Amino acid sequence: MTLTKRIIPCIDVDLDEEGNAAVYTGVNFEDLAYTGDPVEMARRYNAAGADEFVFLDITASAEGRETMLDTVSRVADEVFIPLTVGGGIRTRDDVKETLRAGADKVSINTGALSRPELITDAAAAFGSQCVVISVDARRRFDEAGEQYARIDGESCWFECTVKGGREGTGIDAVEWVEEADERGAGELFVNSIDADGTKDGYDIPLTAAVCESVSTPVIASSGCGGPEDVYEVFTDAGADAALAASIFHFEEYTIDAVKSYLDERDIPVRH
Repeated sequence: MTLTKRIIPCIDVDLDEEGNAAVYTGVNFEDLAYTGDPVEMARRYNAAGADEFVFLDITASAEGRETMLDTVSRVADEVFIPLTVGGGIRTRDDVKETLRAGADKVSINTGALSRPELITDAAAAFGSQCVVISVDARRRFDEAGEQYARIDGESCWFECTVKGGREGTGIDAVEWVEEADERGAGELFVNSIDADGTKDGYDIPLTAAVCESVSTPVIASSGCGGPEDVYEVFTDAGADAALAASIFHFEEYTIDAVKSYLDERDIPVRH
């Protein structure tokens, strides 16, 4: 049986000047602009036919604070599709509290890189299906990596970053996803710092390198400019799901339009 591909809208949430949760959209993880209210956007995407929904607290790790669980709870009340929540999750208790607030899955980046045992602990305690390992990767054209891809005739490796792409780690992203897979991650959420917000298409070499290295389902993220980019990341990179933000937030395309485009090209999607 062929598994259907998933289309997943994502909101990047931060606190505004009054301390209220708000959705922001940027380019390359910078130049963030106010986009809307997270609860209202969750309600809209639930009604629009999204397969899942992702809520990322984009500055929780950088600022050393906990995820805004009150907002997560209000968002969970509005969506009846799987909800993934990420940002500031460092311990098994953080995972438990996020799930208790209404999340179906948690997305972990910095906390897992700092202590890989967190993946093993969370998977054992709550099930692998709850554990999504997020990878914020950027291209590096030097000799410090472990596994390389060819991009425009050059050798490139992908470095894991933390704190919303603000800091490099020196860790090879492909090596890291292999470890995360072995430790029990249920899904991998692959973000490209280079492609983020550009609408120039997903980072196909990055996504393909991850998909070829693991058996864990892979969600491609960053750079979607339209249905053709979603088609490409499914057919050329082998992603299991495609995440997008701007094209849906600003109503350039509907989720239904993307699914129809894929349907016409024999890509199995949910309706």
